[in-house]
Amino acid sequence: MYDSLVAYIKKHLTTPLIETDIEAIKNAYAPKKLRKHQYFLQEGDVCKYFGFITKGAMRQYTIDDKGMEHIERLGIENWWMGDRESWMMLTPSVYNIDAWEDTELLVVTRADMLKLLHHIPALNKVVNVMDERHAIALQKRITASISLSADKRYTDFVNRYPELLQRFPQHIIASYLGITKETLSRIRSHAARK
Repeated sequence: MYDSLVAYIKKHLTTPLIETDIEAIKNAYAPKKLRKHQYFLQEGDVCKYFGFITKGAMRQYTIDDKGMEHIERLGIENWWMGDRESWMMLTPSVYNIDAWEDTELLVVTRADMLKLLHHIPALNKVVNVMDERHAIALQKRITASISLSADKRYTDFVNRYPELLQRFPQHIIASYLGITKETLSRIRSHAARK
């Protein structure tokens, strides 16, 4: 279970991890299993853990006053899941995060992560890479949602995240794209005819 996390970290480091560093990482992260539809975080709770998905799929979403879900993030193996704002600021989350499939994670508290960063300063590079990737993905998502047609948003999604199409049903993808599932069905039918 820890192999994928250690491999992820090693991939982003310029200096090798020594055995004591790997042990410190294993001690800071705890395994957690979620059944399908089980919550990792519920709206109003403080996000106490950030998770690295080793198996499964998850979604992060809000529910509006009409009871409609709005997907903010999707995650699969080797992706991180948690509410960054709540985790960093220790404020109540506006999100729900749950397992879309039976899921296994390695979770870390903010305090344990800060200790790791102090003990292994090279990990700051991994955090910087994560933050940069998150910021770029968020910027692209905002740009797409305010300037691209539904067709182009779907095409962009397919090109950037083809693996998610196999893991999440049409209504989840539609919510992530900010369109109805009927619109997504029309777009897919049109694309299939091309």
